[in-house]
Parts: sequence; structure tokens; C-alpha cells
Amino acid sequence: MRSHLLNDTTAEQYRRSVTDGIERVAAKLAATDRPFTGITVDALAPRIDGIDLDQPLHDTGAVLDELEDVYLRDAIYFHHPRYLAHLNCPVVIPAVLGEAVLSAVNSSLDTWDQSAGGTLIERKLIDWTTERIGLGPAADGVFTSGGTQSNLQALLLAREEAKSNDLATLRIFASEVSHFSVKKSAKLLGLGQDAVVSIPVDHDKRMQTVALARELERCKEAGLVPMAVVATAGTTDFGSIDPLPEIAELCEQFGTWMHVDAAYGCGLLASLKHRDRIGGIERADSVTVDYHKSFFQPVSSSAVLVRDAATLRHATYHAEYLNPRRMVEERIPNQVDKSLQTTRRFDALKLWMTLRTMGADGIGQLFDEVCELAREGWKLITADPRFDVVVEPSLSTLVFRYIPAAVTDPAEIDRANLYARKALFASGDAIVAGTKVAGRHYLKFTLLNPETQASDIATVLDLIAGHAEQYLGESLDRAS
Repeated sequence: MRSHLLNDTTAEQYRRSVTDGIERVAAKLAATDRPFTGITVDALAPRIDGIDLDQPLHDTGAVLDELEDVYLRDAIYFHHPRYLAHLNCPVVIPAVLGEAVLSAVNSSLDTWDQSAGGTLIERKLIDWTTERIGLGPAADGVFTSGGTQSNLQALLLAREEAKSNDLATLRIFASEVSHFSVKKSAKLLGLGQDAVVSIPVDHDKRMQTVALARELERCKEAGLVPMAVVATAGTTDFGSIDPLPEIAELCEQFGTWMHVDAAYGCGLLASLKHRDRIGGIERADSVTVDYHKSFFQPVSSSAVLVRDAATLRHATYHAEYLNPRRMVEERIPNQVDKSLQTTRRFDALKLWMTLRTMGADGIGQLFDEVCELAREGWKLITADPRFDVVVEPSLSTLVFRYIPAAVTDPAEIDRANLYARKALFASGDAIVAGTKVAGRHYLKFTLLNPETQASDIATVLDLIAGHAEQYLGESLDRAS
């Protein structure tokens, strides 16, 4: 079994095996003509359930053959221009190359003696990002597994900085369309979901600062502690960006930690055209960024950034076997001192390879393209009497609903939209997401692929309308 260990004696086997895998994936990418095969759970599950994991195949070629049957053939392919559903981006080749390198070397980014140069590369990228945000010379941060972990860590720091002995008095303020991880974080931090005060949004799905000011004042009057305000720069459902400068003013006035969840909108940090849309982010105390959403990186690649590096001490614990206190005095850089994780992948390498190959402008150009595509899509939908679109896009998301001419029952329209999404997914021709707006079912395009064209959007709209009309026709037949 030692023949499978990656080392100096198996380097050639490693080369052959990985090359074989790459060739198969490349062939699959080249031949994929739709984002999904439409396979059902009931059809796929028996294939996987039938595999006896105690009976190995002993040959990577045979394993890859099997993998074609249980995964590659029916995977969801985000690179396809008609994958329009969730915040999954197609990935750039330099980042995939970085993934291959980091997996093989297998550095762990918790301590210097496990990563050396990897530690310094990650720190350089953190500095680069904080400079792009404008957080100032005392800023710092660390890579995380994703936006949920970044938000959790930011709110942990905010909780500790609030310096309250009574967790029951702490309150977090976030818009009603903020990410669910805010409430999850509150629960994990011992505050409870009721500690999150939901702030209404305006017509453009942006936090209403008048309502925020009122709730902050009410909090103070009730003897409660305004622990943090979470502003969102790119909501998951709408891509909306909260009014960051006004929120910053209120946070300063009430002495409240300002966290900006820019997991989606962080692509604007590299934008050549739309950087001003996140003006005010530089005043945040902490910021979440997901490079794997709008920097075209493979999952996972995320970070939490802070204005004051000293606040990261709230996540610091010392273990004699790992990062004893003496290492701080010796100025040995251990990233575990900043992180909620211990063992941690060298995910920063993917972004490093991307920046060194494409440059920030290259990333920004791609993100600008999808933002412009969303603008074109919005014009298409608003001009189409079959659909109702919720808001004009701030980033690259469109939320809309099929509205049949002859049906007025909202519940029936809901069912038609739900059916259309399900039927489209089952066909494999395209994939769209769904959400609720004011209790009603809507569909969602999340446009993160620069290869997607307005013609793709138009085609998918026709497919949606066709499926919805089929459902309504069958519904009328059943009722007659």
C-alpha cells in the first residue's frame, strides 16, 4: 500500500494518475452541452449505494471509470453559460493550478513550521485586500472556509469588544434580507436568534437607515447594548448594497461595531467601473469577502478582515505543542493565532496564482462583465410582459416571476413558477434558483459567468414561460 503514498519514489505514478484525471475532466468540460443531465436522486442513489467501499479497485484508472458513472457524468457544471442559479462562479485556470499544487504539497496554514512561505503569501494577500478596502495601516485578517465562518468570527470579535457581562443585553442589527448566517452566528455565540434585530429594507432591498437609527435609539433607551450592525454589500437574493456611508455614521454615533458582509460584493474591490458602489466600506470594523463568489476562485477561498489587528486576539489560544506564547516574543508568525480553525488549507495560493497571472484588473474586468450582463437581463425582463422583475440589479442578480395573462390567483401563479423551475432543472437545459418575496414564490438568475450572453437569458426565459404555461394548461384540464 505504500505505493500510493506521494513521495520521491512515486512521483512518476503521481504524474500519470493526475494527468489521467485532468484529461478526463478536460474532456468532460469540452463535451458538456448543458449544465445538468437532469438525473434524479432515485436514479443516482442506487449506483452509489451499490458500491462496496470495503472492496477497493486498486487502480486509479478503474476508480476514474467508476467516478464517471457516479459523479462526473451528472455533476452540476457551473462553467456552462446556462447555469444561472446560485452564487457559484466558473473558476479561472490559474486558481485551479494553485489547487493542484496546494493539495499535493498539503501545507497546513496554522503554524509557521507547517507552512513557511505559505504563511507569508497568505499575509501578503490579506494586506492586499485590506488596502483595496481602505481599512488602514493597523488592519489584518485571515483566510476562512467561507462567508458563514467569516461572519461568525467578525461577530465574535464584536461581542468581545462590546465588553458586556450580560449576553442577554447584546443586540445585532441586520437588514431583513441579510444572510441567514447572522442569526446562526448569534445562536452559536450564545446570544440567541432573538438577539438579531431585523431592519426593514426599501424598494431596492437596501437597509432603511431611518429604521436602523430608530432601533439603535430604542436599544439604548431599553438599557440594551448595540453590539454590531451588519451591513450587506451584495445580498444573496437581490445583490443589493446597503447604504454603507450612512450606516457608518450611525455606528460611530452609537459606538457600535460595523461589520460589512461583502461575501458577494467583494468583486467590486477589483472592478474597473463600479468600485464606487461600495463606498463607505473603508469605515467598517470588519469585512467578509468570498473570493470564491466574485473573484472566480474554486471553493473555498474566503477571508475576514479587521480594521484593528489587536481585535483578533479574541480568537487567540495558545497550546504548548503548537503555538506557545514565547513564539509571539520571537516574532514567529503563526496564523492559528488569528483563526477559528487549527488545521487549515493553503487556499490563499489560488488567489495568489490568479493575481500573479491575470492581475486584479483581469478579475475586475470579468466581474464588470457579469454586472453589465445583469443590466442587459433586467432590460429584457422589464420589456417582457410575461414577467415581473423585483429590483434593478446592483450587482449581477435578477429576481423575477412569471405572470400569466389569464390567471390572477397568486397561489396558482406560485405553483406555476415552482413547477417551471423544477421542470427546467429536470430537463437539464438550464438551472435557475428560487426565493420568496413578500411570501410569494419568485425565480432568480445569479449571473456570475462572463460567457453567458443576453441570448442565453432570453432562451431561458422562454423555457420558463413554456414550462409554466404547460403547467397552467394541465391545471385547467384537471379542473374541467
